[in-house]
Amino acid sequence: MSAAPAGIQLETTLPTPDRRRWTALAFIAVAQLMIALDATIVSIALPSAQASLRASDADRQWVVTAYALAFGALLLLGGRIADFAGRKRAFLIGLAGFALASAIGGAAPSFPVLVAARAMQGAFAALLAPTALSLLAVSFTEPRERATAFAVYGSIAGSGAAIGLLLGGALTQFLTWRWCLYVNVPIAAIAAVGGSLVLSQSAGRAVKGFDLPGVALAAGAMVALVYASTTRIGLLAVSAGLFALFVLREARTPHPLLPLRILIDRDRGGAYITVALAIAGMFGAFLFLTYYMQVVLRYTPLQAGLAFLPMTLASQAGSWLIASRLMPHVPPRALMAPGAVVAAAGMGLLTQLHVDSAYLTSALPAEVLLGLGISCVMVPAFSTATHGVDPREAGVASATVNTAQQIGGSVGTAVLNTIAITATAGFVGPRVSALVHGFSVATGWGVVILLLGAVVAGVLITVPRPPRRS
Repeated sequence: MSAAPAGIQLETTLPTPDRRRWTALAFIAVAQLMIALDATIVSIALPSAQASLRASDADRQWVVTAYALAFGALLLLGGRIADFAGRKRAFLIGLAGFALASAIGGAAPSFPVLVAARAMQGAFAALLAPTALSLLAVSFTEPRERATAFAVYGSIAGSGAAIGLLLGGALTQFLTWRWCLYVNVPIAAIAAVGGSLVLSQSAGRAVKGFDLPGVALAAGAMVALVYASTTRIGLLAVSAGLFALFVLREARTPHPLLPLRILIDRDRGGAYITVALAIAGMFGAFLFLTYYMQVVLRYTPLQAGLAFLPMTLASQAGSWLIASRLMPHVPPRALMAPGAVVAAAGMGLLTQLHVDSAYLTSALPAEVLLGLGISCVMVPAFSTATHGVDPREAGVASATVNTAQQIGGSVGTAVLNTIAITATAGFVGPRVSALVHGFSVATGWGVVILLLGAVVAGVLITVPRPPRRS
C-alpha cells in the first residue's frame, strides 16, 4: 500500500538525490525483507528450538505471539517516533535494535530469553516497518517510478514468507535453529551501512503527543487477552477492562494514538475484524502444519520449508490472478466473504489429518485452498481499510489494519494451540496419534473462526464496486 503509517506526513520533496534513489530502494528493500521473512523463519525452526530449550507445548506459541504482539501494539507509535526522530535516524535505530534483539535470541540460554528477544524484535520492527514505507513514499513521487518502487516493495513483502520458510529450514538443518536469528545481524548490517551512505537525513518534526498511556493500555489489553486465551481465563476481565480504558482514553485525549472515528466506520471496522479472524486461522495452520510435517511425517526442516511453498504460490496466484483482476469489477465483500469460505474449506481438510495421511492428498490441497482464500480476503481488505478516510488519516487507517493482522495472529495462535494441547492430553493412545488428534480438533475451531470472518465480511462491509470508467 502507498499510504504511510501513523504519524508519517508525506512530503513532496525528494530527500534522496535522484541518482541515489534506486540505490536507496535496494537497501530499504533489504530491511523490508528482513521483517517479512522473520514472521516465518523462526516458525520452521520452532520444533528444534523447543526441544533444545526444553519448552513445553503450552509455551511454544509464545515464540510466535511475542513477536506479533509487540509488533502490533507498537506499530502506531513507531510511525510517530519516526516522524519525531527523522526517517534516516529512525531507520538506522530500527536496524540496530532488530540486529541486537536477533543476536540475543540466537544466543538465548533459556526459553524465556528467546521469547523476550522475539518481543524485542517485534518492537524494533514496529519502528522499522513504517519508517521504510515512508522513506519510499517521500523518495518516489513521479507516478511511474512510484509504481515501480512500490511494486518492488510489495513483491518483497509477499515473497518474504516463502523465503523465510526455505531459509529457516536450510539454516536449521545444516547449521542450527539459532542461525534463524543470527542471520538477521549481517542483513541488518548491510542495510544500515548502505542506508547511512545513500539516505539523506530528514529533520525530525514536532509531534503533538505520543499518547503513551494509550500505548500502555492497548499493549496491556493485548497481552492479557493472549494469556487469557491460554490457561488464565480470569484475565479476560482484565483484558476487557484495559480495552475499555483504552477506548475511553482515545475518546478524551486531544491527540489520540488511534482516533475512534477510524474504527466506528462500518466498512473499516468490518475489514479490521475480518482481517484479524482470517490471520488467526492462517497462523494456526502454520503452527500445526510445521509440527505435523516435522514430528509426524518426519520431514527435515528443509523438506518442511519446501512443503509450505504451495501455500505461498497459491497466495501469490490468488492475489495477482484473482483478487487484483476482480477488484475493479466487484464490491470488496464479494471477494472477502467467499475467500474466507475457501480458506475455511482448506482448514476443514486439515481436520482429516491422520498419522498415516499422505502429504499430496491431505496437506497439499489444504495449503492451496488456504493460500487462495486468504489472499482474496487480504487484498480487498487493505483497500477497504482506507476507503473514505480523510487523507490526513490514511496512515492511521493503514497501520490499524496491520495491527489487526498482528492481533489476529497472536490471539489465534494462542487459542488454537491451547485447544490442541487440551485435546491431545485427553486422548488415549500413542503420543503421535494424540498429537494429530489435538491438531484435528484445533483446526476444526479454525474452520469456525474463518467462517465467522466470512459472515463479518458479508454483513458489515457495504462498500460498492468501483465505478465503471466511461
